[in-house]
Amino acid sequence: MSATPNAGDAPRITPWNLNDLVEWDRRIRDKAAEFGLDCYPQEFELCDHTGMLGYMAYSGMPSHYPHWSYGKSYEKLKTLYDHGVSGLPYEMVINSNPAIAYLMRDNSILLQVLTIAHVYGHNDFFKNNFTFKSTRAELTIEAFKAAAMRVRRYVEDPSIGVEQVERILDAAHALSWQCRRNLAIKKLTPLEQMARAEDTAQGQSDPFQKIHARKQIEAPDFHKVPLEPDEDLLLFIRDHNPFLADWEKDLLTIVDKEAKYFISMMETKIMNEGWASYWHKKILESLELDQGLHLEFIVNHNQVVRPIPGQINPYHLGLKIWEDIYRRFTNPTAEEIKRDGPPVKSGTEKIFEVREVERDASFIRRYLTEDLMREMDIFEYEARGEELVVSKVADEEGWREVKATLIKNVGTNSIPVLKVEDADFGQNRTLYIKHYHDGRDLHIEYAEKSLNYLQRLWGREVVLETVLDGKRSLLCSNDRGFSVRALK
Repeated sequence: MSATPNAGDAPRITPWNLNDLVEWDRRIRDKAAEFGLDCYPQEFELCDHTGMLGYMAYSGMPSHYPHWSYGKSYEKLKTLYDHGVSGLPYEMVINSNPAIAYLMRDNSILLQVLTIAHVYGHNDFFKNNFTFKSTRAELTIEAFKAAAMRVRRYVEDPSIGVEQVERILDAAHALSWQCRRNLAIKKLTPLEQMARAEDTAQGQSDPFQKIHARKQIEAPDFHKVPLEPDEDLLLFIRDHNPFLADWEKDLLTIVDKEAKYFISMMETKIMNEGWASYWHKKILESLELDQGLHLEFIVNHNQVVRPIPGQINPYHLGLKIWEDIYRRFTNPTAEEIKRDGPPVKSGTEKIFEVREVERDASFIRRYLTEDLMREMDIFEYEARGEELVVSKVADEEGWREVKATLIKNVGTNSIPVLKVEDADFGQNRTLYIKHYHDGRDLHIEYAEKSLNYLQRLWGREVVLETVLDGKRSLLCSNDRGFSVRALK
């Protein structure tokens, strides 16, 4: 799901009807094909503010399983909207085949045209970027409907009921992002893991083994579960907790599948919004709008892609990088040619290639240049007491560190990586989990709640190894409560 934020000012209302939208959609679709965009069939639905709030609460899905958190989200969004604290998005579009987008009925004809063009940019990105290949867009809507039906059946079952369902869903939601981030990398089966462990133990062949001392081979422990660290926490619990009922395992499967559907969007937010903004700008500039519509387009486009002081606007950053890639491969400077050599591809060929093979972290690492960072005045700040102080700027010495910090906080990089190391730690079925520390300590209050939820699903003691204030520590959740212990 992607949403274009409302710029804030009330749009100028120009009379229009459904036939106008159909005609503009045809013209935009033809332009998208002319420019080389490769899209799924596209469907649009007009909705009022109440419908849009509902879709926002359900992450854009036309069907979703019930849970109290979605009702809470709806009421929060509605309250903020009713009191004028926040607006509504111009549109929402979801990754499905056919793709579905929601348009606000009260928008002006120019905003409808702009957002339709924006939607086709997202549509092309969903269909062609590698991170979305595992989402199976043709099954998206039916999969969400099937999951909703199953959860409702469990809620209505007298032997289960809403309280037990929500007890499992509460825990599953809290842990849902603790799963594989890069779904393009195949997860080995247990038999494949055993084969790799055996190959690793044997080591590489030694052509001089006759004259070398006999190598000591340490046999791998094939009884250890898991044989290799496993980051799919919900699926691991589903497969290795024998006391879970079938309906509980099904709930864990549903939540895990939904999380992995949305991870692709988290991993490509900057690329995706920048790509859609790049193409809505290019398409509308080619439509030969009359002066009034063109001026309205300029105002609304600039409001969406403007820089936001103190934070990263993904529309702004993504658009600037896409435009810079196109420029460097179309009209590079003499200095760029001297440094990188003459481009071997056209700007259009290069941006389509990048759109297919990158995600935000690699996109920024490869294509956010020192010059571009300086042009956008990207800096890093930190809290010192009650004040926020600029700590690094994109100068000749600090730009790499600022860029590294940005990469560290895009997509799922801001979510701690936890992996199951042992499902029978101490031979008493304690679940031992390791936090792969990257220099950022866990927030203890969140860690405590997460471990409590893990213990709820596992049914036994849960131990988490991490680093706190530079010291290796163990966090433990069991029937006696939560505890923290520093290790020597």
